[in-house]
Amino acid sequence: MSIERIETDILVLGSGGAGLFAALHAHDRDPSLTVTIATKGLLGKCGCTRMVQGGYNVALHNGDSIERHFMDTIEGGKWLPDQELAWTLVSTAPERVRELENEVGCFFDRNADGSLHGKAFAGQTFDRTVHKGDLTGIEIINRLMEQVWKRRSIRKLEEHRAIAMIPDTSGKALSGILMIDIRTGKLRFVQARAVLMATGGGPTMYRYHTPSGDKSMDGLAMALRAGLPLRDMEMVQFHPTGLLAGPDTRMTGTVLEEGLRGAGGHLLDGAERRFMGDYDPKLERATRDVVSRSIYAEMKAGRTSPNGGVYIRMSHLGPADVAKKFKGMVDRCRDCGFDLAGGLVEVVPTAHYFMGGLICRPDTSTDMPGLFVAGEDASGMHGANRLGGNGVANSTVFGGIAGDVVPAWIAANGGHRPPDEVAIAHEAARCTYPFGRKPGDVNRLRERLMDLMWDDVGVVRDAAGLARGLEGLDAIEAELMEIGVPDGDRAFNLTWHDWLNLRSLVETSRVIALAAARRTNSRGAHFRSDFPEPGDLETSTFTVVRQTGSDLTITDEPVQFTRVRPGESLLVQAVAAE
Repeated sequence: MSIERIETDILVLGSGGAGLFAALHAHDRDPSLTVTIATKGLLGKCGCTRMVQGGYNVALHNGDSIERHFMDTIEGGKWLPDQELAWTLVSTAPERVRELENEVGCFFDRNADGSLHGKAFAGQTFDRTVHKGDLTGIEIINRLMEQVWKRRSIRKLEEHRAIAMIPDTSGKALSGILMIDIRTGKLRFVQARAVLMATGGGPTMYRYHTPSGDKSMDGLAMALRAGLPLRDMEMVQFHPTGLLAGPDTRMTGTVLEEGLRGAGGHLLDGAERRFMGDYDPKLERATRDVVSRSIYAEMKAGRTSPNGGVYIRMSHLGPADVAKKFKGMVDRCRDCGFDLAGGLVEVVPTAHYFMGGLICRPDTSTDMPGLFVAGEDASGMHGANRLGGNGVANSTVFGGIAGDVVPAWIAANGGHRPPDEVAIAHEAARCTYPFGRKPGDVNRLRERLMDLMWDDVGVVRDAAGLARGLEGLDAIEAELMEIGVPDGDRAFNLTWHDWLNLRSLVETSRVIALAAARRTNSRGAHFRSDFPEPGDLETSTFTVVRQTGSDLTITDEPVQFTRVRPGESLLVQAVAAE
């Protein structure tokens, strides 16, 4: 089939906080460069940044410090984070929040004295989460989009799906990205001097999940096939409080944000007994992994609400006050038949964020020249557990860094690199594989995948379940490869894209399960009931997965304690230095 070719200097994959910040910074750093944003949906209307409710962690308040934010991040990540990436995150966040307010035009909630309001989020020793009510993501994305539209030279490729990284003829650097124009069904190769991968993670392979419906782990599936190293792939974060509205609505799994528990919300079992005291002295303000496992234990013990989860209660804080502080969530719950302000709401742990991803450096560069990564596609910043409020900080911090770095990299590394035509042909055949094959029930396979991942590779894992999960993934993939879609009109062919979504999800699910089987201890989001202890912190390792052809290899790499070691505190060191 014919493939259209276009060129750009910088190609940004994704239009969340990372992608939009990168495009703005790159444009402003060197307006002579052509910047193109490609997104699977519509600019400003898709992705997960827009869905952020809680807020943005930043050390700006009296009594807080960058060192304190850093230690919360390292300890929350169970000593697995790359400390240079974590330091870059927390030390750049104040600059980025000021930029969001003073240059992008965001308005965050303030205290009576005019200072930014910081609300309480679990797992943190300071109330540092800056926010716009409980609709922070909408505020950030709307203002970023205004700035993007204002810069008319930034090109947009909406409803374009990235399907493959195409190397240059040397096989050592990136030439560009092969894409599907969803609106026409035609293939398009975008040749770029540099590419930022900011497609977002989105673990939608689980029965209960929060990410937007367009998420299917395409970015990491592409990186895997390109032979790039992926880190911490076993680390899937389950948010403790996903709305549980029943089996027949897509609202099930939607996040009820951390601020509810931070403000003093109570979790109750099916008999309306507060149970977190049975599991952790921090009660509802324990980290997400701890609270998720506690809820899961209640579910396994049968102490559940009518739909099989537990309850969250806010009414003891005053219904009027709850309705004022959490208007977005109160309205959402009301739409699903729940009274968040005055009654009980059913919740369940829900797959929320992917700590694993592509290995990168603090300047967002990767092992493939010409490829940069930011946002949830990148790994190392969070280790075994992401603190609530560190997600949108991560996206905007590293998106801005990428936008600053890429123009300079282009200036030092010449022009466009000729693509490997064999690779283009191979990937074109790969994505059109299902056409002409006997149609089958892709949705039924997707349902099987979600149940399998929830049951065997979910909140609590063990060797038998992981082995069962891997066997089940092989069976799902084999059946998927036997079915296809009718070879008719390819424009907005959603069955074709459902098929491609499922293939990406199965490929990344296999890596999650293999990495989970490899880690025989329990850290953060990864909990093995057969290996419940965390292991020696001083000899901490992280998993690295690579794919060569169809073979996957998993190795362990030692964590480098570049700033602080287990048992030490950077906060103490900073005070001593003063």
